[in-house]
Amino acid sequence: MAKGNALEQARRVIDIEVAALRRVRRRLGPSFLQTVTLMQQRLDRGGKIIVTGIGKSGHIGHKIASTLASTGTTSVTLDPVDAVHGDLGVVARKDLILVLSYSGNTDELIRVIPLIKRQGVPIVVMTGNPRSELARQADFLLDVSVDQEACPLNLAPTSSTTAMLAMGDALAMVLLQSRGFRREDFAQLHPAGTIGRDLLLPVQEIMRPRKSIAICQEKTSVARALSQITAKRCGAAIVVNAKGKVVGIYTHGDFVRGFQKDPAIGQRPLLSVMTPRPISILFGSLAAKALHIFETHRIEDLVVVDAAHRPLGLVDSQDLTRFRLL
Repeated sequence: MAKGNALEQARRVIDIEVAALRRVRRRLGPSFLQTVTLMQQRLDRGGKIIVTGIGKSGHIGHKIASTLASTGTTSVTLDPVDAVHGDLGVVARKDLILVLSYSGNTDELIRVIPLIKRQGVPIVVMTGNPRSELARQADFLLDVSVDQEACPLNLAPTSSTTAMLAMGDALAMVLLQSRGFRREDFAQLHPAGTIGRDLLLPVQEIMRPRKSIAICQEKTSVARALSQITAKRCGAAIVVNAKGKVVGIYTHGDFVRGFQKDPAIGQRPLLSVMTPRPISILFGSLAAKALHIFETHRIEDLVVVDAAHRPLGLVDSQDLTRFRLL
């Protein structure tokens, strides 16, 4: 095949799948919202989402279950063939079953669904055939029908499986947001991943150590503090009292705003212009906690202290980007 023809065919495949996704997007509505609400209710009661399918739909089901589980939604897969040979024991009344079948007439699923219904477990069917046998047995229906497969023979599951996968991602991401799932939660579930490793670092691994930050007494002038800030190449000076305990913070931004009101601010003591009682974090805390503080309080600098509230370091918001935490 000529290179030009191969590229043109590849673009055609992608165009067909993009069109299929747009079709699915237009059909999102009450059934999707009802499914999300029911999933949330089941999870709140200690239940789980059980995903089942066979063939290519089964493969997509494994991916959906994995995405759900990795984003805080308890989820497992159930092979419909194994289900009738003992694996139905994984199903509890407080669970929800998500059934994937594009045709909606998969024999293995048609045999097992009535057994699940007898247990009073709600069933959500994701299918491309809203008039199918499985669709008729569903409590809620997610329509993922497509106009055509991207396969030139219109046979191999391509657009249809893409549509299923996207619908599963939509469910997982909406559930993630509704349940308040955070980056640090993601880190706990992905300790071997890059984000997980970084978020689970102790804060001292990402902070600027004491020798690299500006630490000033309350009576230190603004001009002197700015000199130290510049020398240390940090964005703030930590202000301490006579006992060496943190009592305030003064940032370069504070100076810029203050100078606009008082050009003589450089002669004033930090005590009169600092932000008192700055937000701090205890040495040894996780980087995930530091990230949560930054996101909650919208600050630029976080003071790291010991048990006696003496400064040991500083985390600059720019450091979070360096460590890929933002």
